[in-house]
Amino acid sequence: MSQKTDYQPGEFRWSFLLPQFWGIWIAIIFLMILAILPWAVQHRLAASIGNSAFKYLKSRRKTTLRNLEVCFPEWSEQQLQENARQVFVDQMIGIFETLNAWYSPKWFKNRVTIEGLEHIQNAQAEGKGVLLLGTHSTLLDAGGYLCSQFFEPDVVYRPQNNPLLDMLIVRCRATIYANQIDHDDMRGLIRNLKNGHAIWYSPDQDFGLKQGVMAPFFGTPAATVTAHRRLLKISKAAAVPLYFYRDGDISNPQYHVLIEPALDNFPSEDEFADAVRTNKVIENQLRIAPTQYMWFHRRFKTRPQGYETIY
Repeated sequence: MSQKTDYQPGEFRWSFLLPQFWGIWIAIIFLMILAILPWAVQHRLAASIGNSAFKYLKSRRKTTLRNLEVCFPEWSEQQLQENARQVFVDQMIGIFETLNAWYSPKWFKNRVTIEGLEHIQNAQAEGKGVLLLGTHSTLLDAGGYLCSQFFEPDVVYRPQNNPLLDMLIVRCRATIYANQIDHDDMRGLIRNLKNGHAIWYSPDQDFGLKQGVMAPFFGTPAATVTAHRRLLKISKAAAVPLYFYRDGDISNPQYHVLIEPALDNFPSEDEFADAVRTNKVIENQLRIAPTQYMWFHRRFKTRPQGYETIY
């Protein structure tokens, strides 16, 4: 009888108990302890770690500053430095928020509001799936948890290279998302859209021009993915912009989910026009809380011949 070699996402393997994985188990226990700390302690730790990361992760700091300089030319040098530093702090706060969503979700009680839920409900009432156009927010899975308080979201994800880490993340996310769809599983994604699901999808990163076109992002040409156009055409789903963010006093934060009306005549027959429109949606979202976005990614890394180098 042959030995089983294929594993389902989230499935436990006895090999995870081997010494090579002990470091990850210890780290997970440590993270679970952090999740039960008072929020005052969590955000102070996040600020301290975020400030240190901004200071010592020079490459990421340089990329963040350059991205903000390109996208917000109206900011002074002081504003650029302060907002870039805050990006790192918000990222660390987002990690604690995600830990709370995974291990201590009651912390969010009475802290969450939503606007525009009817745009999802109306599309689903018409028998349509919903592709939620969002961003790579520093809130991470905490954003998914905010949404799950009002509707059942699916999420597109990239499996982790470490199998134990992937299992743990899949299991934690299972408490938030109705379904987790591998980014390579286009059939599964289309099937769920055709079945009326609402799926969080972020078309906001540079994957080169094999999967997109050059289109302005904050006024600067950027490689912009167009795969969502094909998904929408095949599934007949609605494209609904989704954004979530934190505001208020950091000692007592409030969280907001903003859902905008479905994009009309989208996708059109013009791939470039659709890319411009998608980027404009993302721009408008990011202007609400600029530092709650992963600006340390090289958004403008693809530079075809004739385009100036950004980094």
